Amino acid sequence: MMTNFATEREIRQQPQIWRDFAPALAQQADALRGWIAARNHDEVWFCGAGTSAFIGESLAVTLNAGPGSVRFRAVPSTDLVGTPQNYLRDGVRVLVVSFGRSGNSSESVGSLDLLDAHAPGHDRLHITCNAGSVLATRAMPDGAAGQFRALILPPETEDAGFAMTSSYTTMYLSALSVFAPPADGVVAQWRRVADAAEAVIAQGFAQVPGLPERAVFLGAGALAGAARECALKVLELTAGQVLTMFDTPLGFRHGPKAVVNGNTQIFVLGSADAQTARYEADLIDELGRQYDAGLVTRLGPFDGLDDAWSVPLHVIPAQILALQWAQALGLNADDPFAGRNLTRVVSGVTLYPFDRGAA
Repeated sequence: MMTNFATEREIRQQPQIWRDFAPALAQQADALRGWIAARNHDEVWFCGAGTSAFIGESLAVTLNAGPGSVRFRAVPSTDLVGTPQNYLRDGVRVLVVSFGRSGNSSESVGSLDLLDAHAPGHDRLHITCNAGSVLATRAMPDGAAGQFRALILPPETEDAGFAMTSSYTTMYLSALSVFAPPADGVVAQWRRVADAAEAVIAQGFAQVPGLPERAVFLGAGALAGAARECALKVLELTAGQVLTMFDTPLGFRHGPKAVVNGNTQIFVLGSADAQTARYEADLIDELGRQYDAGLVTRLGPFDGLDDAWSVPLHVIPAQILALQWAQALGLNADDPFAGRNLTRVVSGVTLYPFDRGAA
């Protein structure tokens, strides 16, 4: 399959972007780790909207399983802006890590406005694909105790297509490299992930999948956030014509399994963890007996990579499926909504000042 869509180019380019960017990222990650260690945070918040928020979901569950006393939290910027009273607390040393492809969305700006006004002591790390964006360039307010750093990704990661593809995976891998450096170094690990991704991409584009009515993505742990991103990619690029759902393998039995009909495709994001994989295998067996084994596909695990590092490899098949299904529906994958209802960058959201005393 070869198209003229930027979305296809941006899916295919991911392994090469990672190989090219890894040496520079390794140096920047070392410097950022030193800065973070010196700042002695109690909490790290991973913030973003939509796809950018799902990065934080996979990171937080991974990093909270590691050593140390720092608490990692996925705090979507849509939640932070909409319900700041649930997050702002005095006496807590926080690093706010914000992700943004464009770095200019309404909630990105709203988060910075909120922090400026009510938490100027919180440090900030902005990871974005747009060097000229608000996230990349906005300094701390005068007199603020907090400090600011920016990690700018290669310009080609600022996807021109509607859906976030290479932006998502590269922002995720960059943050993972900062907070959980691989034992044999960033360059070697990124090369390992890139090699695996090339095989996934070649296999995905070699297949011509049927168009389902519904698609379900199931993952646990770090792969729960990946499952959510998979579901969003398909929903976005098919303009909602393929209905999607995400859940965990165990959670799926508790009501959500009602979504399954004869034209549903179920994708289980296979964990490299033996304990987690037992539950996945049981669910796959159950679904095969109750419905049709042909409805279920297991993606992964991937040799030599744990769940955290294989998150992009589980999401890439959904990127490809979403593109192929958009094609089958006759949609423009780079703009499936033709400028209506949903747009590439969310803007025009009314941002209201927060009165902390009233809250």
